[in-house]
Amino acid sequence: MTDRRLEAKLGFDKVRETISNRCQTEYAADRVAGEEFSADPEEIRRRLLLTDEMRLILMFEDNFPTTGYIDALPFLEPLLKEGFSVDKLSLAKLASLLELSRKTSQFFITIKDGVYPALKKMTSKMVSFPEVRRRIESILDKYGEIKDSASEELLHIRQDLRAKEAAISKKATAILNSAKADGIVDGDASVSVRDGKFLIPVSTSSKRKIRGFVYDLSASGKTTFVEPAEIIELENEISELRFEEAREISHILYLFSEFVRPYVPDLIETARVLGEVDFLIAKAQTALDYVAGVPVISVDGSLSLRKARHPLLEKSLKKEGRQICPLTVELTERKRLLIISGPNAGGKSVCLKTTGLLQYMFQWGMLVPTSESSELPVFDRILVSIGDDQSLENDLSTYSSFLADMKDMLAKADERTLILIDEFGSGTEPAAGGAIAEAILAEFDRRGAYGVITTHYTNIKLYAAGENTHAVNGAMLYDTSRIAPLFQLKIGLPGNSFAFELARKMQLPEPIVKDAENRAGEEFVGIERNLRKIARNRRVLDEKISKVKKTDKNLEELSEQYERELEDIRSRKKEILDQARLEAEEIIRSAGRQVEKTIKDIKESQADKAKTKEARAELSGFISALEEKKTKERKDHDEYIERKKALLDKRKKPVKNTEESREEAFRSAPLKIGEKVRVKSNGMVGEVVGVSGKRVTVVIGNITSKLPAERVERISSNEFKEASKKTYTPVYEKRDPAITARRLNFSPELDIRGERLQSALDIVVRYIDDAQMLGIGSVRIIHGKGTGALHDEIQKYLKTVPGVISATDEDIRHGGSGVTVVTFE
Repeated sequence: MTDRRLEAKLGFDKVRETISNRCQTEYAADRVAGEEFSADPEEIRRRLLLTDEMRLILMFEDNFPTTGYIDALPFLEPLLKEGFSVDKLSLAKLASLLELSRKTSQFFITIKDGVYPALKKMTSKMVSFPEVRRRIESILDKYGEIKDSASEELLHIRQDLRAKEAAISKKATAILNSAKADGIVDGDASVSVRDGKFLIPVSTSSKRKIRGFVYDLSASGKTTFVEPAEIIELENEISELRFEEAREISHILYLFSEFVRPYVPDLIETARVLGEVDFLIAKAQTALDYVAGVPVISVDGSLSLRKARHPLLEKSLKKEGRQICPLTVELTERKRLLIISGPNAGGKSVCLKTTGLLQYMFQWGMLVPTSESSELPVFDRILVSIGDDQSLENDLSTYSSFLADMKDMLAKADERTLILIDEFGSGTEPAAGGAIAEAILAEFDRRGAYGVITTHYTNIKLYAAGENTHAVNGAMLYDTSRIAPLFQLKIGLPGNSFAFELARKMQLPEPIVKDAENRAGEEFVGIERNLRKIARNRRVLDEKISKVKKTDKNLEELSEQYERELEDIRSRKKEILDQARLEAEEIIRSAGRQVEKTIKDIKESQADKAKTKEARAELSGFISALEEKKTKERKDHDEYIERKKALLDKRKKPVKNTEESREEAFRSAPLKIGEKVRVKSNGMVGEVVGVSGKRVTVVIGNITSKLPAERVERISSNEFKEASKKTYTPVYEKRDPAITARRLNFSPELDIRGERLQSALDIVVRYIDDAQMLGIGSVRIIHGKGTGALHDEIQKYLKTVPGVISATDEDIRHGGSGVTVVTFE
């Protein structure tokens, strides 16, 4: 079982939360929550290897799919039962799952054998389902909607639907024209569309002259809106076709479910493997954030942390623009209990918690932020006593809580236990507390336990300095000149509390500090003074040794450099001489041939001046060609050197691979059906159920909305769960009562039919001003069709108004060109 108290004390609960927040699926988040501390070296090695391979993939492989992971088990597992059928959304999710499976399998197929072997073996369990993919493609279009061609019956139904919908508009127009011809309806009247129904406006006195149903009355009661009986019949037919359409879609999905049922066990296994991949991606991304690597599993029981960094502290310091001081901790079978002492706020607790957290991360299967030459053993358990667990309810004081921890540790401690105790023995009278602490320490030593313990007690330091114990002192170094901690651990030396120095730094009166030194006794002050002297001398010695080592290293590097350069010069000299010799021989041969030819030409021409001049010019040209060849060779050589230099400069340029870029890539990658998203403007979260071009359909609670893709961002499964728990409280603004009243009385629909042009424009101008002032999203202006003059002038005006995104005609079923829909920013 996971020890939540232990994880909270070490800080691993925050590491677990960080990994969980990176998971895209609930499966992966549950894996993070369920993964436990392991004491099996082979299992630890397997977990580390998988995580490290994924880390390398994220670093070096651009074509590995890192987004698009969705939860498929909730709809796949019920498919095992006979009669269960998938819905349209689940089918779209299954298509996404199969596409991701194909990409992942293809990636590992193209990778050479021996590269990423553990991940390759894990993903080999995934099965390709080309026939299932083909069937889904025959049912769904690229936007996740059922195709007309999914079945012949559905094709016929949808063709009838489109025909009936087109017939309604034509029928309504024909009835209106007939009514106008009969004088029942005014000549300038038009078909009105309300709630999706096509209505004929007639005077109330003539309402019975049109066969149909009264749907609405005008505000004055003079006009009655009648829904013709012929249109009602068409709408009833459309409703029947809609029902048939839904029934046929259900039938198609049922047939697909029956087809895919034999593949479900393999599909479930594939979904679980992809869930594991998502889990490993989250671990690897966190490891990259921590700059973590794989330590060596110790075979001799030694614990060696080199350049170890506490990941949570490092991240916190980085925000403040500060750097962490890496620690080196060594525990061996001979010296397995490290007793750390030093001043308060000097880093003792950080050293202890770093050791505990990194050991726990290692045995949980997480890469650790240390040098990869670090070695860690495998413990059966980690026992801690960190912080104050005092409780008024249980009548536990600070020291009682400490003793309760010691009792629990003594009941479990053995040679495969790591013990971590902060402020060992404090909380009671120093003499008694120190004695009890020393007795407990001796028992831990006898049992062979490993441990890191912090203390201020001198008797504990003296115990660690003994030759016959398995304990060793460690000091947190302190700069006595500045009275400031260095946050460096030095194993082999006991630490000094620097209490008197701190008292002087805090400007406590000197007589009081002197009196305190006298009361402490000469022996205590002498021990503290000697410890300071030892620490100071050790630091000076370390600095000198460091300088000597650095000088030796520089001399060695210089010597190697000179040897290399000398060897290069010798090699280059030989090459130049050999090349020069060959070139000289070739020049001599060429010159000899040219001279002979020149002499021959002169003899044959019998010293003809023109011929002699031409021969000399040819010889001169030959010499010039030789010079040009040498110049070109020098130029080519210089260009070669410049190219090499540019290439080296390019290699030196750092490559950006930051956590921010990975986060941005995750948020902005193309969305897929089934992924979780957050609306940027208000923080509300939902699930993608459809993707159509640059718009996505998102289910938020019980509401389905179509939004532009840029208005939402992908989030992890864990972020979705956390956000779903929150209750979104609307932000109330303080408004002027007059504005509030205007908002309450404002209608999103303005009817200006019957108004003259100028009067109508004045009304529209005031109405648009009110709508913008009140923050209305869109409004409808009903102006009728008539001659079209009012329609044109209103739309021409609206195009000049700042803040108006669009002014377009309404849908034909809701008024067409007789209504203008205005949308604001």
